[in-house]
Amino acid sequence: MNFKKYNRLLGFFTGFCAFIVYSLTVEPTASYWDCAEYISTSAKLQIGHPPGAPLFQMLGAVFAILAIENTQIAYAINMMSVTSSALTIVFMFWSVSLLSKKILKVKNEISSEESFKIFGAAFLTTFTFMFTDSFWFNAVEAEVYAMATLILSVLFWLALKWEQEMNTEYGDRWLLMISFVIGLSFGVHFMGLLTIPAIGMIYFFKNTEKITFKNFLLSNLISVAILLFIFKLLLPSTLAIFGEVEVYFVNNLNLPFNSGTIFTGVIILLFFYYGLKYTSQKNWVNINTSIL
Repeated sequence: MNFKKYNRLLGFFTGFCAFIVYSLTVEPTASYWDCAEYISTSAKLQIGHPPGAPLFQMLGAVFAILAIENTQIAYAINMMSVTSSALTIVFMFWSVSLLSKKILKVKNEISSEESFKIFGAAFLTTFTFMFTDSFWFNAVEAEVYAMATLILSVLFWLALKWEQEMNTEYGDRWLLMISFVIGLSFGVHFMGLLTIPAIGMIYFFKNTEKITFKNFLLSNLISVAILLFIFKLLLPSTLAIFGEVEVYFVNNLNLPFNSGTIFTGVIILLFFYYGLKYTSQKNWVNINTSIL
């Protein structure tokens, strides 16, 4: 049987089932907590409470435009969470099917019996998760958690795809996509970063011949260190550099507003451009990939 074709179709089918369930139970208007704020800030592209969710609000503005009339804006933005949750189920189905193939040690040729086991496991997992309390609760209102769960689901699926093609010529394209989606997650919720330790474990088990307690513990520490580097150092430091240079240019050099921000942006772009160019000329593949 054409496993790839049926895997794709059945994944979308489970997502469609989730979409129907959540559409029938979606909040018709604003819920009495942060949802009302997210709806108003999305519809009018305003600033929400810190640390902010700009990607969520920009996408919410798109859904707000789809509202037939103003009284339907809250419902339309709530439907964004419905859509996000349905897509979460799709990627979860595909992730479980990939994991099931590894457990069954299936290579290229997949028999009907093996397909039944793989799809059965994927259906059981996704339909169970579909009706769990917390996930269903977040799927029907305008909160960041539905989209953040989608990011988690996408990241783990990308990690499994990277594991399949790791150490091949074009395998690191999945790693670049993982980095891009992690960057997008900053605009929704930092929950997406929690996949980094899991991705670290996937890399560890793929590339380690002899697993010991010592190297297992070390790999965990490295994974958590990468998580903390991105969460505690990379993101806040990048934003701080923009802010401090802007203040210095305006207050000390008497230059116009935004001059420091533009200067910092240009410097960062030049660093990436020449960094990629130089490492490409020197054929430093790993450093080039890291800069990417």
